[in-house]
Amino acid sequence: MLETWRWYGPEDPVTLSDIKQAGAKGIVTALHHIPNGDIWPVEEIEKRKKTIEDQGLVWSVVESLPVHEEIKTRSGDFKKHIANYKESLANLAKCGVNVVCYNFMPILDWTRTNLDFEVEDGSKALYFSLYDLIVFDVFVLKRSGARESYTQTQIAKAEKRYKDMSSTEVWQLVKNIIAGLPGSEESYPVPKEGYDLSKFRTILGAYDAIDRAKMQEHLVLFLQEIIPVAEAHGVLMCIHPDDPPFSILGLPRIMCNEEDYAHIFSKVDSINNGITFCTGSLGVIEENNLPSMFERFANRVHFLHLRNTTRDAEGNFYEANHLEGDTDMYTMVKKISLEQRRRASEGREDAQIPMRPDHGHQMLDDLDKKTNPGYSAIGRLRGLAELRGLQMGIEKSLAQ
Repeated sequence: MLETWRWYGPEDPVTLSDIKQAGAKGIVTALHHIPNGDIWPVEEIEKRKKTIEDQGLVWSVVESLPVHEEIKTRSGDFKKHIANYKESLANLAKCGVNVVCYNFMPILDWTRTNLDFEVEDGSKALYFSLYDLIVFDVFVLKRSGARESYTQTQIAKAEKRYKDMSSTEVWQLVKNIIAGLPGSEESYPVPKEGYDLSKFRTILGAYDAIDRAKMQEHLVLFLQEIIPVAEAHGVLMCIHPDDPPFSILGLPRIMCNEEDYAHIFSKVDSINNGITFCTGSLGVIEENNLPSMFERFANRVHFLHLRNTTRDAEGNFYEANHLEGDTDMYTMVKKISLEQRRRASEGREDAQIPMRPDHGHQMLDDLDKKTNPGYSAIGRLRGLAELRGLQMGIEKSLAQ
């Protein structure tokens, strides 16, 4: 695997020099300063690329070239945004950046309810509590129809949780969910106590008439527009699964399981229409058989997010250490190694698949530093080192 690292640009507290010391060779980044829907100019792409290359690194993957909300809802200026997206893809190709990760999650990107959950060893992890989500949805946001999304038992348990929360805890929960995490592609005002949630309700309302089937249709229509452009310019598109892979706040989520990926690949059957295989997101659902999914779509895996989660029977989960949790990382890395060998035997240019250690615990010195949630340096350094060692052992065993 090509070892890469997500970098949020010049303002990221983890510097390119730090990343180089971690041993990663590739950088995964985006032009976050360009508003969603606008064209990424060649000049800005080249500027970012030079910054990376001046440190002896390469810009391996774009994460993400964001899909504007009006494309997802097919409203407003969606045709203009699609045209701009096509031009951005062409400009990236001109600059030699040809792997593009994106997602089609409505409004919210990856969602957690606690950004500093303390695990047994004292480090801090990202955590998703179904009951805290229900607290926000039913008792704080008071979304129309929210109660119908959960069982009476779940609502009763969430209500007890809500009554035990202080006002500070409630508004911290609001911030965690809608403030625009580092992984988020849309920015919203950072809420403070007393924040008026009516604007957020209005934003959610844009999806009132869009169910799961309609959302799938919108994604296919988008792909039918952009994949021919990707083919023409040699760009490999790879869609990230929804995180978590189930409906949040009544919003339709459509990239959750094997059938969802099979659907878009059957509708737009091109190798350029690929997958970002994220073991963390897909692993949250017990029914997702990750080794089987990887084998089925291995030919289309253009990017890897390797992380682990530990889930419970009620739908809660936290980010585990990379070699722990519910995903059998040994089996996954072995299958990845076998796929790379297959590609190399065919002479494919993409035989080495870019991989980044996704998320990581806040630990050691980083506990006292300001870090992007899930993207502190030391936790990801530990994950990368563990994955590197695992891969080396597997590769040596396969060579015998």
